[in-house]
Amino acid sequence: MVTTAILYSIPSLLTFPLPYEKRYAFIRQWARFNIWCLKKVCNLDFKVKGKENIPAKASIILCKHQSTWETFALQVIFPQQIWVLKKALLRVPFFGWGLAMLEPIAIDRSAKKKAMEQIIEQGDNRLKNGRWVVLFPEGTRITPGKRGKYKAGGARLAVSTGQLVVPVAHNAGEFWPKHSMLKKPGTITISILPAIDPIGKTTTELNDLVEFQIEEEMAKITTL
Repeated sequence: MVTTAILYSIPSLLTFPLPYEKRYAFIRQWARFNIWCLKKVCNLDFKVKGKENIPAKASIILCKHQSTWETFALQVIFPQQIWVLKKALLRVPFFGWGLAMLEPIAIDRSAKKKAMEQIIEQGDNRLKNGRWVVLFPEGTRITPGKRGKYKAGGARLAVSTGQLVVPVAHNAGEFWPKHSMLKKPGTITISILPAIDPIGKTTTELNDLVEFQIEEEMAKITTL
């Protein structure tokens, strides 16, 4: 993964003059390659529950965050997307340079008010351009069996734009734990829950509903 990140970042930078759709299609292949390698080298596969719940139009994905795996898998499963992430990631050599080509919403977590305004303004723009917006409500990778505080940024974006929210649960952390290079063989379950219409809901109501649905599904798919 590290070696190919270095090798792939160079041609990825050369895609800068291309339209976003072509740039994304090229860079996305690195995610597909890593998913393929996990299956062939580590015997780590995955299955998708609820694929029929993916809306026809660009929506907001609020996903459980346990591993590096889901950052690859979401690109394989869903249409073209951008992520809300911490700005520091764009400074990571090679990986961050390629990531910047995908026009993420890179925020400074310490500037909370400004970061929220950035998420709403840029998120609305990305959605109108047909790009899905991915957020990890817990903000950081959480150890399997535990729960982080669900931040309301994704819910606030949905309420502000009126766009659908797609909650996503998975148990990838059981097979590829955070801060670990070792992967366990097996089959990850990723569950795409029915989309939620934010119309008529407050930010708090929507955020609480997303948390309830994701954590309820986590109890069903967790194998620990």
